[in-house]
Amino acid sequence: MQIEPNSVVTLHYTLKDKDGNIIDQSDDGSFLYLHGAMNIIPGLEKALTGKSVGDEFSVTVPPEEGYGHKDPARVQEVPKEMFQDAGDIAVGLQFHAQSPDGQAIVVTVKEVKDDVVVIDGNHALAGVEMNFSIKVIDVREASEEEISHGHVHGPHGHHH
Repeated sequence: MQIEPNSVVTLHYTLKDKDGNIIDQSDDGSFLYLHGAMNIIPGLEKALTGKSVGDEFSVTVPPEEGYGHKDPARVQEVPKEMFQDAGDIAVGLQFHAQSPDGQAIVVTVKEVKDDVVVIDGNHALAGVEMNFSIKVIDVREASEEEISHGHVHGPHGHHH
């Protein structure tokens, strides 16, 4: 069976940056998603379309088909007193915040100055060229319930 919209796909993946550093990999070796429901980045979904169980391949996904480019407007300076615990702020710290349009976003601390903190609301992989190594483990048809909900109902019930 080939991967097409409304297939439930199980795969192993390893994600590396352009220097070959591993950014992410599937835990316990497998990752399930519902194809065609925008659950994964477009470039990866495109590359998986038409593949079958046992296929192994690599794909490079440019930022345009991944998490987009970095948006300079999302990097901003915030007064330190906005943080309850200014002593705990360190470069690389990530925390959840709300973007101006009310979306929950993850913000990363870029720089800590005397009285301001520079934060970056871009996705950690924005602007990053992503190199995936993929192995297709299983492909099945989604149930009607999965299709109507837009995501997989796995045996373990945990969501990515």
